[in-house]
Amino acid sequence: MTESVFTPANQLTLLRMLLIPVFVLCVLYGRPGWALASFIVAGVTDMLDGLVARKSGQTTMIGAWLDPMADKLLIITTLVMLTMPGLGLANRLPVWLTVLVISRDVGIVLTVAVWNLAVARRTFRPSMLGKVTTAVYLVTCTMALYANYQGEPSELVTVLIYLSLGLTVASAAHYVWRMMRT
Repeated sequence: MTESVFTPANQLTLLRMLLIPVFVLCVLYGRPGWALASFIVAGVTDMLDGLVARKSGQTTMIGAWLDPMADKLLIITTLVMLTMPGLGLANRLPVWLTVLVISRDVGIVLTVAVWNLAVARRTFRPSMLGKVTTAVYLVTCTMALYANYQGEPSELVTVLIYLSLGLTVASAAHYVWRMMRT
């Protein structure tokens, strides 16, 4: 891993983190088009940062920590904003979904931290199911934001909510199963 902290990939990750408050303000001030645009730009930086790091050979330890943290912050913030009442959203996410997703993520982070402190240092790589779950969260949020931009309730958003629910439960169970095997 290289020593420079401000590699192009890390700059993209930092941009994603800086777009989060922009996104929040857009939602709060009733600018659904700008909220969608800022979320999409943040999502594009997520696709590009890893690609840039690998292609340039500039992977860094800070990037390995910042990238998943930026992903979690973006997803959790978006879920919370799409759950909040009183914003006039045509497609709000149910509170139970937001609570389950946050609980799953906090549970995973705490389990890894406790394991590393109490048992042994170990890196737990994301599973394919975990990656698919995260991708479905991003699709769910994107479609909800798009439908809110259109100002119409969407049956597709409802389907994606329940798909997100199923994957949240399945991926949480999968992480528990992986932990028990070690």
